[in-house]
Amino acid sequence: MLAGCPMPEKSQLLVAKRAGEIAVLTYPSTTTYYETPDGAAGFEYDLAKAFADHLGLRLRVVVAARFADVLPRLLAGEAAFAAANITDTEERRARLRFAPSYRQVRQQVVYRLGDERPAKAEDLIARDIEVRSGTPSAEHLRELKQSVPDLTWTETDAVGPEEHLQLVWEGLLDLTVADSNVVALNRQYFPELQVAFDIGNPEPVAWAFRATDDASLSDAAASFLQEFKRSGALAQLIDRYYGPASHSNFINLTVFRARVHDRLPNYQQLLEDAGTKYKIDWRLLAAMAYQESYWNPNSVSYTGVRGFMMLTRDTAAELGVDDRLDVAASIEGGARYLRDLLDRLPSRITPPDRLWFALAAYNTGIYHLEDARILTQEQKGDPDRWTDVRQRLPLLADPKWHTRAKYGYARGDEPVRFVNRVRAYYDVLTKIDDDEKARRASRALKLKAPAI
Repeated sequence: MLAGCPMPEKSQLLVAKRAGEIAVLTYPSTTTYYETPDGAAGFEYDLAKAFADHLGLRLRVVVAARFADVLPRLLAGEAAFAAANITDTEERRARLRFAPSYRQVRQQVVYRLGDERPAKAEDLIARDIEVRSGTPSAEHLRELKQSVPDLTWTETDAVGPEEHLQLVWEGLLDLTVADSNVVALNRQYFPELQVAFDIGNPEPVAWAFRATDDASLSDAAASFLQEFKRSGALAQLIDRYYGPASHSNFINLTVFRARVHDRLPNYQQLLEDAGTKYKIDWRLLAAMAYQESYWNPNSVSYTGVRGFMMLTRDTAAELGVDDRLDVAASIEGGARYLRDLLDRLPSRITPPDRLWFALAAYNTGIYHLEDARILTQEQKGDPDRWTDVRQRLPLLADPKWHTRAKYGYARGDEPVRFVNRVRAYYDVLTKIDDDEKARRASRALKLKAPAI
C-alpha cells in the first residue's frame, strides 16, 4: 500500500482496530509461549504483545498443540498472524506472507559429551536419531537424505524437541536435531549436551501472515519491527530470554566451583542456620539458591520472581516475607517453604524421592505436581516414584493432557530441569565440602602429631 493512500474498507488492520484486538497463533514451548505464576511469557509472546501494544490493541493468544498445527490453522483463518519460531522458506512463501526476520536459527545435530561425536552427515548412518514430526528438523533430515540415502531416523508426535534433548542428555537416545535457539536454552540445564554440526544454512525466523491481496497488517508489522529493532528493544528482548543461555555451557561447573569460594562464604552461615532450623541440609539450600539466583540476592527474573531464593510474590506473601530482596528473609522463607512441601507430601513417599518431589513442587507448585502424580497413576506408573512422575510432568504442557488436569496447564519440563540441576549442584557442593572437611581433619592430625 502506498503511503498516504486510504486503507481498504475491509483491510485486516482496520478489522483488528474495530474489534479492539489482534489474534496471534503460537504453540507452547520455552522459545514461544508459556504461563508463569505472574502471567504469560515467552520470547514470541512478548514480541507479539509489544506489537499489539504498538497498535493499541489487546492481544488474544490462540494456542496450537504443536508446531505442525500452527500454519494450517493460520491458513484456516483462526488468527491474524502466527508467531511460533517459524522459518521463512521459499516453499512457505508460496502460501504465506512473511514480515521481516527478527532472528536466525540453525538446525543442529546434538549428542552427549562422552559419546561418539558425529563429524559429518555420513556419521549419522546407523545412529539412533529421533525428532518431532512436522518440525523444521524433520524437514532438514529429509533434505539431507537426498545426499545420504542410508540415513534413517524416527519421527514422533509424542515427544517434542526439548524432551528429545533431555533423552540425549540421559543417554536414552543417541542423537537428535533441534533449532539452535532451543538447543541454547536447554544447554543451560543440560550442559553436557554438545552440538556436533549444523545441517544446512542459517534460516530467518519471522511472523507469518496469510498471503492475501491485503498487506495492511504485515506492513504494520514490518514498520513495528523496524522501529523495535532500531530502538534497541529487540536486542533487549533477545538478551532477556537468551542472554543467560548464551553464557551457559559445560564449564559452568567450573564457574560454580569458583563461586563456591568467592560468593558462598558470604551467605553460608545464613544457609546453615536455616538448614538447622528446618532440618534441611544447608548444602541443598545452597544448591537451590545457586540454581535460582547464582547466589545473587538482588536477582530478578523475567517472570517476576526475585531474591536469593527467587520467591514469587504470592509465595513470599504466604510466608510473611515482606522484602524478597532481603537475603536473610529470602533464605528463611525458601527453607520454610521447602520444609512445608516436604511435610505435605504423602507419608508413603520415601527418600530420596520425597526430596525430588518437594524440589519439583518448589518450582512448579504442589498442585501441578499432584496433577502429574495422578496422570502417572492413570498411565500405570508409580505416582510415588520420581523417575515415573518426571516422565509425565512435561505432559502438563500438552493440551491432550492439561485440559484434563484439575489445575490446568503447567510448563512441566521446568521442574524436571530444576531438580536435575539442583541435584547436580548439590552433588558437586557436597563433594567440595566433604573434601574441605577431610583436608581440615588431616591438617589437625598433623598439628597434633608429636614431633620426631
